[in-house]
Parts: sequence; structure tokens; C-alpha cells
Amino acid sequence: MQEWSTQEQLDNTTAETPLMATAGATADSGVDLRADTYGTFNTVRIDEEKQWRLNRDGTSRPPSVSSRDSHDRPKVFTRKIVMITVALGIFTYHSMTYDHLLPIFLQDERFSQNHESIFTMPGGLGLTTQSVGVIMSVNGLIALFIQAIVFPLFASWLGIWKTFVMVTALHPVAYFIVPYLAFVREAALYPAVYACLTLRNFTSILAYPVLLIMLKEATSSPTVLGKVNGLAASAGAACRTIAPPIAGYLYCIGSQIDFTGLAWWGSAFVALVGAVQMVTIRRTKNKTATVKPMANFIRPAMHDECNEDIVHIVVRDAEDV
Repeated sequence: MQEWSTQEQLDNTTAETPLMATAGATADSGVDLRADTYGTFNTVRIDEEKQWRLNRDGTSRPPSVSSRDSHDRPKVFTRKIVMITVALGIFTYHSMTYDHLLPIFLQDERFSQNHESIFTMPGGLGLTTQSVGVIMSVNGLIALFIQAIVFPLFASWLGIWKTFVMVTALHPVAYFIVPYLAFVREAALYPAVYACLTLRNFTSILAYPVLLIMLKEATSSPTVLGKVNGLAASAGAACRTIAPPIAGYLYCIGSQIDFTGLAWWGSAFVALVGAVQMVTIRRTKNKTATVKPMANFIRPAMHDECNEDIVHIVVRDAEDV
């Protein structure tokens, strides 16, 4: 408030408290659910199918007591929103562990494998800091390509729900295979590393915006987006807090028992729990998300989407209940 402000100016002044950003792992930027990008380069439009009930003379039918109460006080933390938030928290946890473990595993000392046991992995890949830097740079390029090109294509071909099911089911595989890089010969090591990173980026980069889109689709009213966004942001922050120390502890225990894959398999187990938890989420059927890609040259490969908000009008006699 300025000292020259009048009472009339103060009465007509509004202020908006910004929402806490919903974020995934360190590679996922904070996202406001009111925006149309959902952490990607692309614009996402959500179309809704509605139903209006009218009298024969065109006037609106008075809502019942139950529907009036639900309209006046939209539900915030519904079962679907809670389950999607749990899925977002599980994803944030195991995605954060991958970001934490990867550079450690790449630089950890590599031991010669003189045995055939797949349960003995005493170290990592023994790469230099320079080599790790190159791998992380290529990893960034892979992530950019998947976010800008692959995500819009799969969202168009499969839809948001099927894309979510696919990447959630593939998440455990992305963690399970990483420790076996220690068994790969040096000549094929780098292609194998990039193959693992491609699978991981494919699953994580597609999963993050898809979860946010599903969360907004499940929201009953725009007026409750602040609370839903806060719940998702809090869940993500809590999982980002506990993921690194737990993953680091498991890696330390694994090093002592000559099995550094313990930490990776721990993350794979959490991802498997997320895949099982997926069955508790019900699909939102009256809303459809359409992705408009930033790269115009891929639009011919996408399905033509001309969805708009659809309103079903039901006309009944005034005396009908």
C-alpha cells in the first residue's frame, strides 16, 4: 500500500496468491496446473462433455437438494484425485532416485567379472568425470527430443490414458536393467548406456505431463485447482526429500555385500508398486486432452483432433421429477 492510495483505490484492488508449483524429480520443472503446457514444450487443450437439463420452455430445471449442494461446494480431494496424487508421488520418488544414483553408478569403481553370477555386482562402470559429463549431455539431448517430438505423437496415437498405462508398466524395466551394464563389454558399453537412458527418458518424460493432465481432468471445478495443486506439490516435495537418502543408503549397503544393484532394484520395486497402484485410478471419460505440438512438421503424423466442448441438452416436462 502506498501512502497516497485512497480508500476507493484500495477497495478496487485485487491480489492473487500464486500457486505452489507442482514438480516431479530434479529434471522436472515446477508446473502450475492452470497453465496449458503441463511441463512440456507443447500446448494441451482439455475438452469437456457436459449435460444440461432444461424444461420444455427453455428454462433451467431447478437442481435437487443433493445436486445443489454438490454444485455449491465442489469436492476437492476426491478418491480419483487422491489416487492420481499417490501415483505422482510414487513416480517422483523413483524418478528422483534415478537422477541421484546414475552419476554415482557411472563413476563407481568397476571390478572384473570372473564369475557368472548375475547377483554379484560389486561396483559401477568406472567411467571418468569427463565421460560422465558427455553421457549426461547426450541424456539431455535425448530428453529434449522425446519431450518435443515423441510425447505429442504418443499422446495423439494412444491418448492420455493409454500412454499413462504404457509408461507406468515400463517403469520397473527401466530400473531393473541398469545394474547389468556392469556385465557389458567396454566396446558396447556406451550404446548400452544410451539405450538405458532412452528407455528411462521415454517413460519418465511421458509420465510426468500425463499425470498432470489426468490430475486436472479429475478436478471437479477450476475453483479447487489451488488446493489440488498444493496437494500434488506437497506430495512431490515429500517424495523428493526422502528419495536421495534412501537410495544412497541402499547403494551403500549394496556396495558392502557386493551387489550395487540393490539400490536400482529397490527403485524398480517402488515403480512396480506404482504399476499395481495404477488399477486404483479410474479413467475420466467426459474429458479429452488434445496436444498441440511445438514442432509443426510432426502434425501430419498426428491424428486430426477437432474436439470441442460438447453439451448434451436434455429437455423434460416441467412436472417431471
